[in-house]
Amino acid sequence: MTAHDLGVRHLCRGILTLPLGLHCDVPTDHTFPGGSAGASRFLAGFHRAVEQGATFFDTADSYGCGHSERVLGQFARQNPDLALQLSSKVGQIRGSAEHPYAGRHIHHQLEQTLENLYAEELHLYTLDSFDFGPGDRYLGNAIDAMRTLREVKAIRAIGMRGPFTHYAASAGEWAAQAERFLYLFRLIKPDVVWTRFNAFTPAVSLEGQDLFAFTARHGVGLVLAAPLAHGVLVGKGAESPSSRAPVPPRRAGLVPWFRDRVDEQLHILRLRFGDAPGTLTRLALRSCLQRGDQCVVVAGFSSAEQVVENFSCLGDPLTELELGIVDDVYAALRAQVRETASRMPVKELQP
Repeated sequence: MTAHDLGVRHLCRGILTLPLGLHCDVPTDHTFPGGSAGASRFLAGFHRAVEQGATFFDTADSYGCGHSERVLGQFARQNPDLALQLSSKVGQIRGSAEHPYAGRHIHHQLEQTLENLYAEELHLYTLDSFDFGPGDRYLGNAIDAMRTLREVKAIRAIGMRGPFTHYAASAGEWAAQAERFLYLFRLIKPDVVWTRFNAFTPAVSLEGQDLFAFTARHGVGLVLAAPLAHGVLVGKGAESPSSRAPVPPRRAGLVPWFRDRVDEQLHILRLRFGDAPGTLTRLALRSCLQRGDQCVVVAGFSSAEQVVENFSCLGDPLTELELGIVDDVYAALRAQVRETASRMPVKELQP
């Protein structure tokens, strides 16, 4: 594996962007401490990201039932001179339609998304579900709708979800997801694949290749979300200076036994790479960024300070040896997920 710098990358047709962007899953008004006033923290995060050079902002109509899009749109209205590259998704919200992909529902949702985002076009619009109705009844309609939107330049690129199930799924469940993905991929012919990817994501075989080699061979871009596994990969050891930050909610929800096993593996990385603030963040982000030149990573955040850390900690590329060490530790984490899966409910293993 060769080193990849942090210059502009070609994600797909019409999208040249810096490789680290923002995943904008903003809580709804009623779940956000402080209500609408609390959203100011996320607006501050958007400002910090732009200051750090971010251009790619990823959201979805289902995030907070449109609230995330509206907060990002508020930012766009306040900063009309910024050339933001906006990505959103469709397929989770049905509304009054028979199905999220039925009839003109995709067109209607895009109209609302563009209004929410204060935008005239989307750079990337992703089909956010593998569910196309009984017998894939609405698959053809969804494909036609997305291609029409691209032709009329309402969107620049068509995206689809990558193969994914819960982290503790069996090899057979992951293989079934891969088979379903391949079937849909051949029909949809996307420009980009959007997928969750981090240390807990097992490799899936796609025509004998992993997702990175497969998409590169087909000339398709990759957007990698949840690179920090919702904060789990940041660690919580008391000896870490960065551990003064609150434990992320997803991490706090892990059962103590499994959380301790995660910390044991992350301690190996601390011993090898040091314990300075941002070290574990750098390793998690770099292990995604260096998977391929067609990859763009979108990292979530809960504060402007976290945004600054994510963008400022990247440093030099990891060497082949360093990547191997990180990969070995992450492989051990995946093995522990499989081991723990036999002991407790899957819902308690979702980083």
